[in-house]
Amino acid sequence: MPNTAVVTTSTQGHVRTIRLDRPTRMNSLDLNAKARLLDELRKAADDPDVRAVVLTGTGRAFCVGQDLEEARTVGDGQAMGDAVREQYNPLVRTLLTMPKPVVAAVNGVAAGAGMALALACDVRIAASSATFTTAFTGIGLSCDTGISWTLPRVAGRAVALDLLLRPRLLGAAEALDLGLLQQVVADEEFEDTVRRSAAQLAAGPTRAFAAIKTAVTLASGSALDDALEYEAAQIAETGASVDYQAGLNAFLAKRKPEFTGC
Repeated sequence: MPNTAVVTTSTQGHVRTIRLDRPTRMNSLDLNAKARLLDELRKAADDPDVRAVVLTGTGRAFCVGQDLEEARTVGDGQAMGDAVREQYNPLVRTLLTMPKPVVAAVNGVAAGAGMALALACDVRIAASSATFTTAFTGIGLSCDTGISWTLPRVAGRAVALDLLLRPRLLGAAEALDLGLLQQVVADEEFEDTVRRSAAQLAAGPTRAFAAIKTAVTLASGSALDDALEYEAAQIAETGASVDYQAGLNAFLAKRKPEFTGC
């Protein structure tokens, strides 16, 4: 794998920021960028000192999806499908199953697989100048990167179909109205807002966050009794944690809890 800095990372406290860093290519994803991104996401997921992750981009784009110049060399449709299975699907699984919260800090354009990666994150904060588009059918493709799973869950089936069948450019305010985002902030306040939000998550009960992420994902495709049983099992797990005792003691003492992620 070439040692090109197409993805950079930094850590502040317990927050790991993973930044797509191909600004001249609008942070599009070539093979190297996808491999580096997956590697950094997995490292963050496995690092016990990391308790929250921020995914963002450099320059005027968050990510515009697949690098279409490279796509010319992928081959036929079967080869493209294999590339999705081997390169994009692991990214989505890692984001959705990471046992800690992930913040998508959407600094600019999020298109195609880039929009899908943002939707696979747990919290989505956008600068007011950010824009979104599904893009896929604009070049005659169906969708990928998990957007058929995530988009209906955040915006509903009708909205998801409309955005996928008739891709258009959404401003951040409209994306917020449709439920694609949790927060939109002025460009000049964007970085500080992301920093504060990620730090707040990193200071929370990490094990409880992980259990909640899994519970919500499983419940979307589970029978009621299965979802209830999973909740009970996770309460047993988190109820034996150090953070639960810290939270309970703090509540009873009427003070703010200090969680350690344990």
